[in-house]
Amino acid sequence: MTQTAQIVSEAPASAPAPKPKAAGRVLPLPVARPPLGPVLSRLAVEAAARVIPPLIVLALLLVAWQLLCSSPASSLPSPLKVLDDTWDFIIDPFYDNGGVDKGAFWQIATSLSRVAVGFALAAVVGVALGVLIGQSVWAMRGLDPIFQVLRTIPPLAWLPISLAGFQQAEPSAIFVIFITSIWPIVINTAVGVRNIPQDYRNVAAVLRLSPWEVFTKITLPATVPYIFTGLRIGIGLSWLAIIAAEMLIGGVGIGFFIWDAWNSSRISDIIVALVYVGLVGFVLDRLIGFAGALVARGTSA
Repeated sequence: MTQTAQIVSEAPASAPAPKPKAAGRVLPLPVARPPLGPVLSRLAVEAAARVIPPLIVLALLLVAWQLLCSSPASSLPSPLKVLDDTWDFIIDPFYDNGGVDKGAFWQIATSLSRVAVGFALAAVVGVALGVLIGQSVWAMRGLDPIFQVLRTIPPLAWLPISLAGFQQAEPSAIFVIFITSIWPIVINTAVGVRNIPQDYRNVAAVLRLSPWEVFTKITLPATVPYIFTGLRIGIGLSWLAIIAAEMLIGGVGIGFFIWDAWNSSRISDIIVALVYVGLVGFVLDRLIGFAGALVARGTSA
């Protein structure tokens, strides 16, 4: 026992446990990015796939138009003739000689200002009426038949009534835009409200949301795709209506420019103006569609 105790006492003391090292900083792994060259090539291919087919079709149409109308006996000018007759009008859209003798920019800007006022009024009133019809069975039964009758009236048929009521050309044109574009907004909004899932309404009832909260948090987000479908149709009808109305009310505007060119036998000016009208209508439709995509993405989030 004594020898054993001596051996134990002479044994070296156990070494202290090593202290744990401080944890090092975790570095994120580098994200592998695709090479820039293939990405640009893919984007170029997609852009070409979208742009080249319309350009080919347009070129074929212009060639066919040139061949059909190049004869001196043709009643319509060829594309080269149109370009030659309207070159000054095309390259200088900002001229202003007073009166109705203005460039394309001022003609289109005046028409767009009327469309902006009339379409904005139609959007506000149309969405409000659409929500009312969609939520109330009595409102739908009372107003829907009247709206179905009024929406079939052509835009120009409203112009004499509006002139008789307003006694001025400007508010009459705005009223024609309003009364023409409001119907698709009302109908699509009402359809969107009626298609709101019943579960959403049950949740609103359980949470005891106020009518304003129900509108802003449930009704409006759920009906955004329907509302913007109506707005896209409405903006197209607004642009159609103002062109037709301006032919009769006179003054500055692309519609009256077309009518004045017809009275002066300037067929080339009419063709160029029609191209401008189509391009502006295309841009307006795309702008409303882009706004709808942004708003729908925000509400879905």
